[in-house]
Amino acid sequence: MRAAIYNPYLETLGGGERYSMAVAKALVNNGYHVDVEWKGAPIKKKLEERFGMDLTGVNFVKDVKRGDGYEVCFWVSDGSIPTLAARKNFLHFQGPFHDVNGKTLLNRMKLFRIGKVICNSSFTKAVVDKEYGVKSLVIYPPVDVTKIKPKRKENIILYVGRFSTLFQSKRQDILIKTFKRFCKEFKDWKLVLAGGIEVGEDGSLGKLEKLSLGYPIKIVKSPSFKEIKKLYGQARVFWSAAGYGVNEKKEPEKVEHFGITTIEAMAAKAVPFVFNAGGAKEIVKDSENGYLWKTTAELLKKTKGLITTRGLVKNLSEEAHKSAQSYSYERFKREIIGLL
Repeated sequence: MRAAIYNPYLETLGGGERYSMAVAKALVNNGYHVDVEWKGAPIKKKLEERFGMDLTGVNFVKDVKRGDGYEVCFWVSDGSIPTLAARKNFLHFQGPFHDVNGKTLLNRMKLFRIGKVICNSSFTKAVVDKEYGVKSLVIYPPVDVTKIKPKRKENIILYVGRFSTLFQSKRQDILIKTFKRFCKEFKDWKLVLAGGIEVGEDGSLGKLEKLSLGYPIKIVKSPSFKEIKKLYGQARVFWSAAGYGVNEKKEPEKVEHFGITTIEAMAAKAVPFVFNAGGAKEIVKDSENGYLWKTTAELLKKTKGLITTRGLVKNLSEEAHKSAQSYSYERFKREIIGLL
C-alpha cells in the first residue's frame, strides 16, 4: 500500500507541518509506504529534531503526482482545491481560508474526487465550510503527551510560537509589555519566549529583544524538541496573546487556528492563559483548566489571582494536564486510520 503526502509549508516547521508528519507516521505504522513531496533542501532531519518524531519509513520525493498511482493522498491546501488522483483523497485545511471564491464550479468538480475535507479545529471548520460549501471533519492535532512531562517547577511564564508576522499575529510584544508591569510586583518571576525563526522573521525579533532589555526575559530561537520539553516542564504558567488586536471575523487567519503549544504546555502542567479568540477557545475552559483573557489588565489580574490563591496552581495544573490527555497521538492515529 502506498500513500502520498503534500504540504507546501514544511520548511516553516509549524503546527501544520507537525500535523502532516503525524499523518505520515500513522500511515507508516499501519503498513503504508509513505512518500512526502518536497522539492527544497533536505528537511527530514530538521522535522525530526523540531518535533521529536521518528520518521523512519517516511520518504521525501520530488513529486507525488497528485496521488496518481497511490492508494491514499493527504494534501494540505494553500487555499486552492487540487485535482487529486489517488484511490482515496483527503484535503486538509490548517487555516481558515476565506474570500478566495471557494464555491466556483471548477472547485465543486474537483471536490468530487476528495473523500473528506479535514480541518484542525472547529474554528477553522466554520470558516472553511462557509467559504467552500463543504461539510468538513475536525481531527484535532496530536500532542505527544507521553514525552512532555512536568519537571521541578520554577517561576517561569512561557510562550512558544514562531517569531514571525507572516502568517499570524503571535504578539510576543504584548506579552513583554504586560510582563514588565507584572514583574514590578512579582520580582522573582521570568518570562521565556521560544519559537522558530526559519521563515517570516521580518525584523520583529530585534524589536522584541530591544523591548526586553533590562528585564528577566529570555528569548530562545529555534529550539529543538528536547529544549522545548525542558521549558514546558519547568514553566509554571503559559501565556499566549496570539490574535490580540485582530478583528476575528474580518481576519480569522491572524488569530490562533488551534493552539498546539497551549496543549503541550498543559501536558506539562503549566496553567494556560490564552487570548480569547480562534481555536484557543476550544482548548481552554475559563477557570476550569486555565484562563481566557481579552485585555492585558484581565491577563494581569487573573495571573496574579492564580499565584496568590492558595492551592489554585495545583488544582488548575492538574485539570490542564488531564485535558491534554485527550489530544494524544494514539487518539489521532485512530481517527486518521479510521478514514481509510
